[in-house]
Amino acid sequence: MSTGTVLWLLLSILIAGAIAYFQYFHKSVSKSRIRPVLAALRFLGCLALLVLLINPIITHSSFEVQKTPLVVLLDNSASIKELKADQAAKDVLEAFRKSNLDERFAPAFFKFDQDLNPIDSLAFDGRHSNHDAAARGVEEIYRSSRFPTILLTDGNQTRGSDYTYSFSRGPVFPVILGDTVQHPDLRIERINVNKYAFLNNQFPAEVFLRYSGNRPVNAQFTISQEGEVITRQSVTLSPEQSAQTLQVLLPAKKSGVRQFVANLSGNLQEKNTYNNSKRFAVEVMDQKSGIALVSAIAHPDLGAIRRSIETNAQRQVTLVRPYELKDLSPYNVLIYYQPVAAFKPVFELNKQARLNTLTITGMATDFEFLNREQSVLAFRNSGQPEDYQAVHQADFTVFAQDDIGFGKLPPLEHPFGAVTVKQPVNTLLTATIRNIPADAPLLTFTEAGSRQAFLLGENIWKWRMHLHAQNESFDEFDRFLDKTIQFLATSGVKKSLVVNHERFYNSGDAIEITAQYFNKNYEFDHTARLTATVVNKANRQSRTYDMLKGQNSFKANLDGLPAGGYQLTVRERQSNAVYNAQFEVLEFDIEKQFVNADTQKLKQLAETTDGQAYTPNQVESLIKKLAADEAYAPVQKKVTTKSPLIDWIWLLVVIAAAFSCEWFIRKYHGML
Repeated sequence: MSTGTVLWLLLSILIAGAIAYFQYFHKSVSKSRIRPVLAALRFLGCLALLVLLINPIITHSSFEVQKTPLVVLLDNSASIKELKADQAAKDVLEAFRKSNLDERFAPAFFKFDQDLNPIDSLAFDGRHSNHDAAARGVEEIYRSSRFPTILLTDGNQTRGSDYTYSFSRGPVFPVILGDTVQHPDLRIERINVNKYAFLNNQFPAEVFLRYSGNRPVNAQFTISQEGEVITRQSVTLSPEQSAQTLQVLLPAKKSGVRQFVANLSGNLQEKNTYNNSKRFAVEVMDQKSGIALVSAIAHPDLGAIRRSIETNAQRQVTLVRPYELKDLSPYNVLIYYQPVAAFKPVFELNKQARLNTLTITGMATDFEFLNREQSVLAFRNSGQPEDYQAVHQADFTVFAQDDIGFGKLPPLEHPFGAVTVKQPVNTLLTATIRNIPADAPLLTFTEAGSRQAFLLGENIWKWRMHLHAQNESFDEFDRFLDKTIQFLATSGVKKSLVVNHERFYNSGDAIEITAQYFNKNYEFDHTARLTATVVNKANRQSRTYDMLKGQNSFKANLDGLPAGGYQLTVRERQSNAVYNAQFEVLEFDIEKQFVNADTQKLKQLAETTDGQAYTPNQVESLIKKLAADEAYAPVQKKVTTKSPLIDWIWLLVVIAAAFSCEWFIRKYHGML
């Protein structure tokens, strides 16, 4: 406390004493015995009030010993048990717990697999190893410190970024668990395949093979389906050529989820044969669509639309004149290109067939005829041509469509005028005229009755050419138009309960089911109560999950399901709306793919962080090294805390109590 503050406090004592004296003793004729009590209360209250106004700072000093954190990270994934190193891991952990390192360090023990957690129990059953997440989690806890890390692991990582450069807070001392001797091993490392294929087509699969050993080996690679080998290849691998990539084409003969088994075998005595085979699945869809492109005029748009749609082998476009179209049964989608009165028979046919339609309007369109034949949009046009630029709408929800640079595409030509929306629509592109909003859609979709789409503008061929000139590929435009046709080629019946999930999952992967429930106005219902029931087809065991509400959907996490086929039922309890489907969980355990510890990567990690790699039988040497390292000696720090007196609540209590007691005593004795 400063000298000035002490002087102010002494002055406060004098002032408080003077106030009490003049109040009760100076020229006072009363000889009451309570005067000293009242004077003391007045003195105490005034003094406390003056001290509060001065607000002196009270300084308190203490000493504490600060120890460097010592983080022990233990890999709790299943690969530790597969490598028969679980007992060694426990022994090493116990050695650190019983050591005297707590005299110099503040030890902290964590386990990790997919996530980082304090060590409470060890089961070595984690389905994935994420060393990178463990490193980031520890550094978040000790964000302002530099500390050594003891990493007990086999070094085999299955998730996350490469952990070699993830540790940056100090040296890492890996303790290598598992066999460090390299055994000969053939394995299928990864299979890349699309999730979907089309019936009666061939689909590609990319297979990555790897070999570790010290002599060349000849192997046979096969892919079989339902016990029948459908492709076979001979491969030769050696220490010099330890990896090989195979490109194979597989037939899609039946619709539905089709399972395949890839197998790699050679003349080796392998320690681990689990990684010689791998299952994968593809959903084969029968999606052949016939599209009638109806036009009464010749226009460059027609060729661009046809070529773009037919880049998907499952689409076949037929260009017809209105009077030539007598039967709609071969088609799934109708495209009306600039309809005029000659389209009348086609519109009449479609009233019976109820095909989904894409209507493209332009300068040659008969808008009076179009207003009579459809009830989604109403057109009032002047006949004066105008250029309309596209603006992408981020809140479009009908299907996933990224902005491919619509705002920079050439404008579409359309008669100037007003467009009135008469039924609910979902707009992907709105129109602007020289950057001024035209208050009209450019590309919009509706599910009123049947699925319909409207593109208001001709010369879309310029979009395709512009994107090709920019990207040297038509792919972006073709994908955009294919998604539009995909929307129109499927059923337009809007369901109150919409559920999204995959048809197959790999065992150990995250299995998440999302659902949306809509009320009678097709608005998302936040009050819905959804449950998901999963039944194993083999043993009929069932599990029921309450689906939790997110921002725009309900979610259920089904992680932990064993391999097999499942029947999924999602039910909304209040309306009893039901969704039924099936999915497969394929047998695959990535933690069983390893035959030895990744010694090279762990040594690289130690070298990168100025640490050193050890084996379990060298743990005592590591403990002695840490105990003798003066860089981690405990530091004694003086901690000084300053507390303003105004923060002391009891001082306010003293002021209130003193003045209150004085007032009540004076009131009682009639001195007010």
